[in-house]
Order: sequence, then structure tokens, then C-alpha cells
Amino acid sequence: MNHESSQSTDQPSKQAITPSIDQPDTRTDRSFDAIADHFEKKVYGGLKGDIRLAVLRRDIFAYCTQMSQTLGRPLLILDVGAGLAQIAIELATQGHTLVINDISANMLEKAQANAEIVKKDLDIRWYVCPYQELEEKLAGNTEKFDLIMCHALLEWLAEPAAVMDFFDKHLTENGALSLCFYNPASFDYRNLIMGNFNLLDNTEYEADNKKSLTPNHPVAKEEVESWLEAHHYQTILASGLRVFHDYSPLKRGGHNDPEAVIRMELRYSQLEPYKWLGRYLHILATRQA
Repeated sequence: MNHESSQSTDQPSKQAITPSIDQPDTRTDRSFDAIADHFEKKVYGGLKGDIRLAVLRRDIFAYCTQMSQTLGRPLLILDVGAGLAQIAIELATQGHTLVINDISANMLEKAQANAEIVKKDLDIRWYVCPYQELEEKLAGNTEKFDLIMCHALLEWLAEPAAVMDFFDKHLTENGALSLCFYNPASFDYRNLIMGNFNLLDNTEYEADNKKSLTPNHPVAKEEVESWLEAHHYQTILASGLRVFHDYSPLKRGGHNDPEAVIRMELRYSQLEPYKWLGRYLHILATRQA
């Protein structure tokens, strides 16, 4: 991977990912810098984003409240590949200390604008850089966090398994890891429902990632679970995000009531077998000392 490095400042600077000239087909970490507006509208401009945030808020906020009470202090939290950083900003409004990182300056500029809307002082540090360059910026490479969030990043990394070493290095002994990632099984299931059999038969199919937000190299939950086991993490909860909403092209009954949809998504997001149909999966895991 050949990234243009970026200096950390209060005002993020723009950066780009440059693929190797000698190896033009080598995968690189994905930045949404060029399509930040499209990302914001597509991911969070409607009910899909509301469902996503509702599930993450329930899972993460409850755990953070419990952990903060146990420790008797606010938490130190890192959001890696934060994008628009909605959850991170909300945690900062609850009094926690946040470090927010993304490879895209445009995405973090949008996140900073959202943070400025909050009418209170927030304890947030912002870093624009690939996560691989974040280590040297974190308090002499020794800073550790009570919670590390990594949401919708694994599927856009060239070497997703490698990020586990980063987590190990910067998570406290009894800290928690919040992983949210695209579920490749949902891609197959949705296209089965839609009758897109030709697409499923096409082993060379790839989405146009200049605009598409469907990853071409997602990681299956079994793979993520194997990483967690190898690195001695224990899963404490798993949820599905959008376990039915995306599979309902014909809206009827309760589908026409956004509040009812969110209520049912929350109800079934942690129930077997429905949660494993989620378009995204959220796993909260701890590393016991």
C-alpha cells in the first residue's frame, strides 16, 4: 500500500491513496474522499442510516455506560475509519474522550461540522491519515483505549486481518472492540430474492467502486470470528443491522411507518437466525487480561 501521508492538525488536510506504479492491480485501502457527499446521502440520508445508528447506539451506549460506571471515570475511545463519526460524536457529548480518525479529509471535515453543531465543549482529537500512520501520533505510540470502534472499515482494507495487531497494541487489557462490517451473505441473499441469478453466477462480477458502496472484498463473519479467537477476544454481543428492511422491495403495512421499522429491526437484530441476515453485522468483543 502506498499512501500519501498527512500531518495531524485541528483542520484535516486532503490526502489521496496512490496505487503502486509497478503493481497497478494491487489492492489498496479505500478512501471516500472523492465521494464524501454521495456517501453521506446514500448511507445516512434515509431510513437505512437511521436503522444503522439505532442498533449501534443501543449496543455501544449501554456498554459504555456500564464500563464507565465500573471504572469510575469517562472512557478514552478511539474511532478508526470513523467517516462521519456520528456515534463517536454522541459519545463525546456524553463526556467521554474521543480520538477520531479517517483516511479522508473530506469525511472528517463533515464530521467536524457535525461536532460543531453541538452546543458544548467536546474532548475530541482529529487525525487525518491511514490507520497505519495513526500509531506514531498516539501519545508516543503507547496510548491505549477503553473502547476501539471500527465501523464499515474492514471491507475496504487491502489487508483487513492486519488491523487486529493495531487493536491489540492500543486496547487496554480489559478494553472492548466494536466491529461493524458488511455481511457478504446478505449480498447473496438479497440477489436471490431479487432474482439476480446471472449476477450470482458471474464469478468475475465487481461493483463499480468509483460510486458504489458495495464492497468487492467483504469479510465473512466466520473469518472475523477466527481473528477474534486467534487474538484472544471474547464476543459479548452480536447484532445484525437491517435484518429485513433491505429485503422488502414491496412496502406494505408497517413498512410505511419508519418508527415501526426501526422498532422491529431492533427487536430482531439480536435474535437467531435473523441477525445473521443483516446487511451489516456488529460484534462487540472484550479482551480479558
